[in-house]
Amino acid sequence: MANVELYEVEEDRAGQRIDNFLIGHWKSVPKSRVYRVLRKGEVRVNGKRVKPEYRLEGGDTVRIPPVRIAEKPVNTAVPSQALRHQLDKAILYEDDVLVALNKPHGLAVHGGSGISLGLIESYRIIRPELKFVELVHRLDRDTSGVVLIAKKRSALKALQDVFRHKTDVKKVYWCLVHGHWPEEQRFVDVPLRKNEAQGGERMVSVAPDGKPSQTRFRLLKAFERCSWVEAQPVTGRTHQIRVHTQYAGHPILGDSKYQSSRAEAVARDLGLGRLFLHAAQLTVPHPVTGELLTLTAPLDPALERLLTALANKTRDLN
Repeated sequence: MANVELYEVEEDRAGQRIDNFLIGHWKSVPKSRVYRVLRKGEVRVNGKRVKPEYRLEGGDTVRIPPVRIAEKPVNTAVPSQALRHQLDKAILYEDDVLVALNKPHGLAVHGGSGISLGLIESYRIIRPELKFVELVHRLDRDTSGVVLIAKKRSALKALQDVFRHKTDVKKVYWCLVHGHWPEEQRFVDVPLRKNEAQGGERMVSVAPDGKPSQTRFRLLKAFERCSWVEAQPVTGRTHQIRVHTQYAGHPILGDSKYQSSRAEAVARDLGLGRLFLHAAQLTVPHPVTGELLTLTAPLDPALERLLTALANKTRDLN
């Protein structure tokens, strides 16, 4: 149990609903408890009772009552020196409200499901001077490339609104797929549905009752047994590019969930031990200035070497 806390709202939190503020403040308290405390009037703003939808204003004084918080095991994991160095080198852009990183393959964006430290937890430890650090969007653990982190709540809200409404947002991914991608195959439009496979593993499949999903594709380079392809997702469904390439008959090499046995054999022959899917470029309006910001993440050197080797082999065959 803690004592009553008086919290003065910063200007950056202006416009946030009081229920969402409390849910974030009491991370271990069930939402039902948060709303019960609000209904009983135990939370006061400037000395007055408020409803859950009340929006905070800069300078408001919030009376936060003591609540019993269930104790959770303390996570004592810390990022290794190698990961600290890797994330330091991964910075693509940074200013007062935003940082863009080239997320390494194999690093989850956040902890959970047996993962003690993800990108965001590691970054909070590495940058303790930052009071606010939150993910703007997500990438799959096995996908590398551009990830945005907000350093101000106002920037987070502005960017999430942009992503939600897809206003002036352009995402470009690079992938190496099995077989010869037809140059005329420029658009896949099939609905996707999330399923839970045995063991709780999340899988996505094409289904008539799924959510509308569209991806634009462009052939970048054809090799002997695979193709380097650019993908631009129009919608943002889970595993969208991975399932759309599979649906088109050309699964991404190194994809343990969706590749075919023939694709798996090609990936093995190439020595590819990871999913070849990379968020190469992201264009978004800056959350403060509104100017378009284009962020480009270089490929991992190992993937660059693989593409070079494939190009050289193709020239030798010709």
